[in-house]
Amino acid sequence: MPLEMREKCERCETPLGKDSDAAHICSYECTFCAKCTGEMGGRCPNCGGELLRRPRRIPRT
Repeated sequence: MPLEMREKCERCETPLGKDSDAAHICSYECTFCAKCTGEMGGRCPNCGGELLRRPRRIPRT
């Protein structure tokens, strides 16, 4: 099952494209920008889980 790849930060609504290096997610795919992730100490406010950089989708050639 692929990641949902949400396109904005759930806290500040900053746009986060599918190829964004700034997107961070928890195991439930809650999505936050790098700035908000830092301000929250790398913890998801919804589940308490660790926020990690979201993998990017690289187009197939």
